[in-house]
Amino acid sequence: MLNDFYKQFKSGTDIRGVASEGVEGEPLNMTDEVIRNMAGGFALWLSKKVGKDAADMVVSVGRDSRISGERIAKAVTETLCSFGCKVLDCGLASTPSMFMTTVDLQCDGAVQITASHHPFNRNGLKFFTRQGGLEGSDIAAILEYAQEEETPALAQGGSITPTDYMTKYCHNLCEQIKREVNAENFDKPLEGFRIAVDAGNGVGGFYADKVLAVLGADTCGSRYLEPDGMFPNHVPNPESPVAMKAISEAVLQAQADLGVIFDTDVDRGAVVDSKGNEINRNRLVALASAIALENCQGGTIVTDSITSDGLKEFIEDHLGGKHYRYRRGYKNVIDKAVELESQGIPCPLAIETSGHAAMKENYFLDDGAYLCTKIIIKAAQLRREGKDISDLINCLKEPAEQKEIRIKILEEDFRACGERVIADLLSFAQQHEDWHIAPDNREGIRVSFDKDKGDGWFLLRLSVHDPIMPLNIESNTEGGVEVILSQLDEFWGTTKGLDI
Repeated sequence: MLNDFYKQFKSGTDIRGVASEGVEGEPLNMTDEVIRNMAGGFALWLSKKVGKDAADMVVSVGRDSRISGERIAKAVTETLCSFGCKVLDCGLASTPSMFMTTVDLQCDGAVQITASHHPFNRNGLKFFTRQGGLEGSDIAAILEYAQEEETPALAQGGSITPTDYMTKYCHNLCEQIKREVNAENFDKPLEGFRIAVDAGNGVGGFYADKVLAVLGADTCGSRYLEPDGMFPNHVPNPESPVAMKAISEAVLQAQADLGVIFDTDVDRGAVVDSKGNEINRNRLVALASAIALENCQGGTIVTDSITSDGLKEFIEDHLGGKHYRYRRGYKNVIDKAVELESQGIPCPLAIETSGHAAMKENYFLDDGAYLCTKIIIKAAQLRREGKDISDLINCLKEPAEQKEIRIKILEEDFRACGERVIADLLSFAQQHEDWHIAPDNREGIRVSFDKDKGDGWFLLRLSVHDPIMPLNIESNTEGGVEVILSQLDEFWGTTKGLDI
């Protein structure tokens, strides 16, 4: 059982904590000692997982641009080396590339030092085996080993080898673009294309220099390509309105054909069309679905729970696919797609509205660079027909209004409280004939309303990690969100444990 200290580091399928001073009220807890314990716990867990002594394992280690990255990488690599592991120190690297070291370099496991889009003072550890990212239960086991300081035996013969894997990773993307665009100038398939990249000072700057420019694209409108762990320009997050505004402005100023934006560690991405229109969230899911279903007619697209009604209609009626709404959490979405595939149900894509997109053809790996590569390939193909990438989703129906309200849970056992509220709301909804409970919802409760009652829907769910109940509302009519909200007033008056 995890004690309170080590429990704080578990963040779903990652380990995260405070790794740098500088934010009031957030004392450093990812000390060198704690990190060494975590690395030792992973080494022991991996040894049991792959059935090898630690001294026979090869493990890669990479990091994003955070200011604590080098310190943590040193502690992790030296700890693994002390057990006799052969450690490949990949330096600055994207999270997806670290998984790919288990494929291309035959590593038994991989460690990425990242905290995604979180503030500069945060950092963490993300782990991979050849089967993909770890489950929450695996993280709990690693932290229990760390808590008890259980590790493999110390051994001689370990090594730390500086390894430039990103060059090979970029080469693979380049070859894919050449092959799938199949341009007349085969080696320069993006010649004449102007593409702006916004890396947000994370590690995604490689995409402009080592992929797009190599293939002939003009990347002069790109921004914030230099790694800077203080993230001085904007948060590297494709869900952030500030970040999306930045890449939209870059596209318009450079008169680019396309804009690409990544989060800090490049496991998420989004794009902007030539007119500066943002393609993220539901629009990104629609675009990725259109591309994925081209070679999988009738396939099932697995998404998280907060996708719109218009998206479902687009996938099923326009694309001829099937839409499977599942729970929030990118690993939940990926795991469900893998499960459905194992049951003989073709699932070419698992995607969360946050920008995590995992394609079956790419090991069900959520890789922002791979997603943007597929979009750029399609854009190059469409250009031959005089079309833009946004033409693929021009019939997607989007809501007139949308809103998210994050309601705090006040009770200590927040999960029990949230589950009770959802059960009570389900009973409440069942007593109202004009509240239409979604038959295909698999997280929280989703209710739709007719035109005279708000012309839209709400979804109330429990946050994956935090004592929060997010309430998402969409309406097809101006003013409809407030109409839907007003119908919940009576229910809120009956609840306890929420900060209404």
